[in-house]
Amino acid sequence: MSFQLTPAGSLTLHKHDLPPGLRFGAMVAVDTETMGLNPHRDRLCLVQLSAGDGTAHLVQLIPEHLGGRGTDCPNLKALLADPGVVKLMHFARFDVAVLQHRLGITVSPVRCTKIAARLVRTFTDRHGLRDLCRELLGVEISKQQQTSDWGAAELTTEQLAYAASDVLHLHALWEKLEALLIREERRELAQACYDFLPARARLDLLGYEEPDIFSHSA
Repeated sequence: MSFQLTPAGSLTLHKHDLPPGLRFGAMVAVDTETMGLNPHRDRLCLVQLSAGDGTAHLVQLIPEHLGGRGTDCPNLKALLADPGVVKLMHFARFDVAVLQHRLGITVSPVRCTKIAARLVRTFTDRHGLRDLCRELLGVEISKQQQTSDWGAAELTTEQLAYAASDVLHLHALWEKLEALLIREERRELAQACYDFLPARARLDLLGYEEPDIFSHSA
């Protein structure tokens, strides 16, 4: 099922898995929608992907008791675990954790626009995707559907448009942020942070988010 969002963007909704043979190039933008923010408790409902070409592919994962295939999505898993494809995310710590927990894979290699923004935009505390798109790209994205019911059997056009917007701009945003990392000589530091993300996600899943083993506490 395909939708035209704007003259510069469109989306295709896939039920259960990506179609075989679909390619995203060397870097794919990735985001997720879940029933909540606890990867152990809350179901993974939607995975959004884009090659940075103005098209988003959304994979809706439907539980078996609702007539779906659950997390039986071999094509999606293969893409997310492919060491030859960089997964570009915003706040990758959460997305990597939920994908690794729910799909049983290691998501790597990863880049995170939120980490990059925090490393180079130290003059502000506004590192959300909406703020970055507005300030670096001149693009306004809506967060109106952020807290809607992503477990619904049929997602609304508004939900799909919102979900797609979270990946359609990540490649352009990454170009801006990578240039700033190079300018401020923090690219290697950023890379070390990205490399650590799969392990950071495993620590979170094991309950080491709080207390943080890196904190100075008794």
